[in-house]
Amino acid sequence: MFLETYLAQINLGDWGLLALRVAIGIIFIVHGTAKRSMWKMQPSEQMPAILLWLMRVLFVVEPLAGLAIWAGLMTRLAAMALTVVMLGALRYKILIWKTPFTANDKSGWEFDLILLAAAMVLVTMGAGALSLDRLF
Repeated sequence: MFLETYLAQINLGDWGLLALRVAIGIIFIVHGTAKRSMWKMQPSEQMPAILLWLMRVLFVVEPLAGLAIWAGLMTRLAAMALTVVMLGALRYKILIWKTPFTANDKSGWEFDLILLAAAMVLVTMGAGALSLDRLF
C-alpha cells in the first residue's frame, strides 16, 4: 500500500530529474576517475604544480559528487560543488586556453556548458521524488 501511494505521487518531472541525475552522475564518476594518473605525474611546463594539485583534488571531488548525484543523496550540495568545478573548467577553456565553443581538432567548451546547466538545474530543482534525499 505504501509503495502504491508513493509511486502515485511521482510525476514525469521526477523521472526527468532521475534521468538527468543518472547521466550527470555517470559522466562525473568517469571523468573524475580518469584523473587518477595525475597522482603519478610531476609538475612540468605543460602541467604546473598548481594545476596538477587541482587535478588531484578533482580526482576526489568529481567522483564523490557524481556518486552523490547519481544516488540522489545531498544532491543540491553535490551539484553546487560541480557547478563550481564547471565554472572553473569554463574559465580555463575560454580565458586561458582560448578554446573556441566548438572545435574540430579538440574539445570545445560546449560540453562543459551543458554540464554546468545540468548542475544548476539540480541545484535549483533538487533530486526529485526518486532519490535518497526524499527518504531523509
